[in-house]
Amino acid sequence: MPNIADQRTHLMLENYIGGKFLPCTKYVDAYDPSVGEVYCKVPDSDKEEVDAAVKAAKEAFPAWSCKSPQERSQVLNKLADLIDAHREEFAQAESKDQGKTLTYARTVDIPRSAYNFRFFASSILHHTTECTQMDHMGCMHYTVRTPVGVAGLISPWNFPLYLLTWKIAPAIAMGNTVVAKPSEMTSVTAWMMCKLLDEAGVPAGVVNVVFGTGPKAGEALVSHPDVPLISFTGSTATAQRITQQSAPYCKRLSMELGGKNPAIVFEDANLDECIPTTVSSSFSNQGEICLCTSRIFVQKGIFNEFLQRFVEAARKWKTGVPLDATANMGALISKEHLEKVKGYVTIAQTEGGKVLCGEGVSSLDLPVKNQTGYFMLPTVITGVADESRCMQEEIFGPVTCVVPFENEEEVIQRANNVKYGLGATVWSRDVGRVHRVAKKLQAGMVWTNCWLIRDLSLPFGGMKFSGVGREGGKDSFEFFTEVKTITIKH
Repeated sequence: MPNIADQRTHLMLENYIGGKFLPCTKYVDAYDPSVGEVYCKVPDSDKEEVDAAVKAAKEAFPAWSCKSPQERSQVLNKLADLIDAHREEFAQAESKDQGKTLTYARTVDIPRSAYNFRFFASSILHHTTECTQMDHMGCMHYTVRTPVGVAGLISPWNFPLYLLTWKIAPAIAMGNTVVAKPSEMTSVTAWMMCKLLDEAGVPAGVVNVVFGTGPKAGEALVSHPDVPLISFTGSTATAQRITQQSAPYCKRLSMELGGKNPAIVFEDANLDECIPTTVSSSFSNQGEICLCTSRIFVQKGIFNEFLQRFVEAARKWKTGVPLDATANMGALISKEHLEKVKGYVTIAQTEGGKVLCGEGVSSLDLPVKNQTGYFMLPTVITGVADESRCMQEEIFGPVTCVVPFENEEEVIQRANNVKYGLGATVWSRDVGRVHRVAKKLQAGMVWTNCWLIRDLSLPFGGMKFSGVGREGGKDSFEFFTEVKTITIKH
């Protein structure tokens, strides 16, 4: 396994098709976000490479789909073991490639990547099917689940290996073969994983990885007639394009998209727990999590106290180089994204907002070599209207807005007054209230008095512009398989 962190020359990635690494004729640059310099060349794949990968996946499908769940489970567990065995190399690479802290990659991204394979290796052994009898007709009905075929998987740049394995694991566990396209900005750990597939016992063609951009490789994949299923995580705008491109083929779609997630803090909230958790939910992974809190509604009776304590805690949330063990967050993904996020702070100020800490208020303290990196301080804004762009649009960075509210009915209406509906948090000691509010919020996931505690067997996904479909234990099983009803007359 290469030591990516010590790479001195540009790393050259290759596509992985039919069990072989294949070079590409064109490449795009990938940057180290912590210094703002090119360190990796990623294949700029097009229709030709995607066609080859789909062909390899189709050829591998009959044999792989005929393997028993137990045989597939063994392969997934072996792959998980290999990722664990190389955990440090993967963590170093993920941190360098994405900009997140090494601590976060070590404790979240890579352990979860291995666990994704273990979870679905186990879950496929426990699914049952339905059977009913119609004795008066002399018939028995039963259902079977069969794999769909070639799955097209497109994963984002914020959790590169974590979210790629969240798609690959259920797809191949159910007997499908896959063509995956990671983000061209964060492709290294996917390429590293490919180096482990043969050793894990994954047959050639079962997992194919084609690197490249969305407009070229991505569009070739979603519009391919031999790819009946697409799982996508990314922006709502890209999802709309995918829907258009796949519509002529009636493809099955699962899409986890953006969010504008509210936190609702009632007067009886335990602020000693609420404030550190809400700082984490706002700024973890540089705020580059679809579930990050970007709108904080605080009941008026505690608004001033909350705001003072929250800003104090945000100022202590350290932005630093990814290798700094004391840093809470690292660099944003790209120069363009950093400029976009900073632009929202400027927009907020033109809309009457006040920046209490972070961008334009405090100064970054970075080593000389990292001063060209894509860093930004945790930024807290208040005084913005619900209709403002910063309260309506997904920023996807370390920026959150804090506003007051009067009562329960009002805050539910305001929290729902966006086009997104992915996640939400509610802070209150009133059990009846948290049940009422959670039920009325338009969000696929609601946490009360906590954030981001996940059970992988439960549905994950959003409402409205935040997605189509759900993924998780039972939901992934249903998405990656076709159900067939068989009737036997005896």
